Order: sequence, then C-alpha cells, then structure tokens
Amino acid sequence: MESSDKPSSSFMEFFSAYWDIFVGIFFGILAFLAHKNGLPLVSTILAAISIGALSVTISEIAEILAERLGEPYGSFVLTFSAVAVEILLLFMILSSGEHADPETLETVKSGIISAVIVDMNVLLGLAVFVGGLAFKEQEHNEDTSSTYTTILFVSALALLVPSVLQFSNEAEKKLTEASIIISIMLAIYYIFIYIFQTKTHSHFFKSTARSRIMRMKRKINEEEEEENYIFDKFSNFINFIVIFALILMVGFIAEIFASDGMPVFKELGISTGLAGLIIAIISVTPEIFTAVKAAKNDQIQRVINIAMGASTVSILLTVPILMALSYMNGIHFTLDFNSLQIGALIFTVILAWKTTDNGETNYIEGISHLMLFICFAVIAALY
Repeated sequence: MESSDKPSSSFMEFFSAYWDIFVGIFFGILAFLAHKNGLPLVSTILAAISIGALSVTISEIAEILAERLGEPYGSFVLTFSAVAVEILLLFMILSSGEHADPETLETVKSGIISAVIVDMNVLLGLAVFVGGLAFKEQEHNEDTSSTYTTILFVSALALLVPSVLQFSNEAEKKLTEASIIISIMLAIYYIFIYIFQTKTHSHFFKSTARSRIMRMKRKINEEEEEENYIFDKFSNFINFIVIFALILMVGFIAEIFASDGMPVFKELGISTGLAGLIIAIISVTPEIFTAVKAAKNDQIQRVINIAMGASTVSILLTVPILMALSYMNGIHFTLDFNSLQIGALIFTVILAWKTTDNGETNYIEGISHLMLFICFAVIAALY
C-alpha cells in the first residue's frame, strides 16, 4: 500500500514545484492554437494565464538570484525581470494597433501608470497588511522609502510636463518635442539613481539590524530543510540564461495577447483605463506573490525595495524604452497622460511617503494603500 502511494506523492510534489512551467507552456500552446483557429476571446484568456504562470517562474528564479546577490542587486534582478515582461506586453499592444489608433495609445499609457499604481498600492499594501498581521509592526530602512518617494514624486511631475503642453499653441509639435526631451531626461536620471543605489549610497537600500537578524534566523531554518528545486542547483549564469529564454517565450505569447486582446477589449466595452489596469496586474502578479512571501518572513525591506524599485524602473526605464521602440517602428507615441493617471500617481506617491516615512509599517497602512487602489480601479473602469 505504501509503495503505491509513493509515486502519487512524488508526482504531486513534482507538480507543486513546477506547476507554473507546465501551466505556462501548456496554456501558451493552447493560446497559439486558439489564435490560429480564430478564437480571440479564448486565446486572450489563455495567453494571459500563460504569461502569468511563466512570470511566476521568472520571479522564482529571480528570487534565487536575489538571495545570492544580496541587496540592492537582488531587488534589481527582481524588478528588472518583472519590468521586462511589462515592456514586452505594452510594446506588443502598441505595435498591434492599426496605425497606433487613439484607443491603443491610451491603453498603453494607462498600462504604464497602472503598473506603478499596482506596485505601490496592491503589492505594497497587501504585503504590508499581511506582514502587519503576522508581526504587528515591521521595521525597514527609512532612507530607502525617503529616497524612492522623492524619485517617484519628481518623475510624476516630469510626466506632467507634456500633458500641460498639449494645451499650448502648436500643441502637437510641442507635445512631441516635450515627450522626447522628458524621456531622455528620465533615462539620464535613472543612470544617476543606479550609481546612487549601487556605488555611493548602497547602504540606503539595505535592511536594518533587526531585519537582518530575522533574515538570518529564517535562513538557518531554511537550511535545515532539503531543497530539491532544480534552479537552486544551477549557477547564476545558467539561471540568467533561463530567465532570458522565458522572457523571449513571454514575448511570443504577449504578441498573441496583444493582437487578439485589443479587439476583445473593444468588443466587450472595456475602457482603456481598465484594459491598462488588467495588463498591469498580469505583469505585476508574480512580484505580489514574492512580496507577500517576503513580508510573512519579516523581510519588509525586500518588500519596500521591490515595490518602490519596480515603480521607479517602470517610469524611468519603461517610458524611454517604449518611446525609443515606438519611433524606431514609426509609431507616434507621446506622453500626454490624462488627469486621472497623473493624479492617481501623485496621490499614490504621497500616501507611500506618509506610510513609510518613519521606517515602520503596520496593517492599517496596508489597508490604506488597498483602499486607494480600489478607488482608482472604480474610476478606471467607469471613466
């Protein structure tokens, strides 16, 4: 009897460890077949599931690399892997529109802002809420949040510039020029931030003494358990190659999602704001799982680094890269975000500043971020 149970138990353990890879590949194949057979709604749903599942795998491998590299480099790997998926999704949608129609452009702009809103309110809010319930209060390096909220506030104001110029004389010309200038400025700004994070002020992004002690205790407990996850056994170089290959796979499936998804959104009457929010949630979901897991292990510093780091990269790299890719492919893309998007971004930054400025978090601060997200989602759906 025991011998017959062992194969079943082994299979369940194997599937539990690698379900995301199987689901991602299987649903990706189904999405491709549905796309070829003219079933856009089915292919869109299947492609979204596939992208989400493969993104979980990317996130898990990135987390292994993050643990090995330490902060702040570890959080860089986590944020860059997620933002790569975001850029792929948004660019595929941008290039899927017929001559870059207004609805497609608005969906992409909504996706850019929504990624930050989801990172800062859903990811941060949910992780802080879960961590607050488990530990009452959690301590992080207040220099981290202070630096990031300053960067995000300035970046939000920079994105406001093209939006203001669209009401001036020769608006179209000035809007295009301002969008290019702001994109270049954001990219340069990020170079300085990268140096600041990794060279001159890396201590701003490392955990406090209390958080380090908790992490050491967790690591000792983990070392007592046997680890059989295959990516734990790979070298950093091999894991980076695997991540790159998975991102390429996501790019292929994202093309299916974009080509079938946009017509489906229009047919179902889904607003551009809600469509952008759906895209953001698909790309950010793996990060949310990683952040909640970190919060439950009292690694709130990792949560702050992921949420605010990903938001920073979403603006300072996603915007310039999308602008460059657009003009390389003859797509006229400008940064005239609407008042809801800029307003929600600024309010999010202000709330993040208020909830993290003292270096401690609790569950009520997590609920506050989730409440702000719900308000944004309602407006995005009905705007």
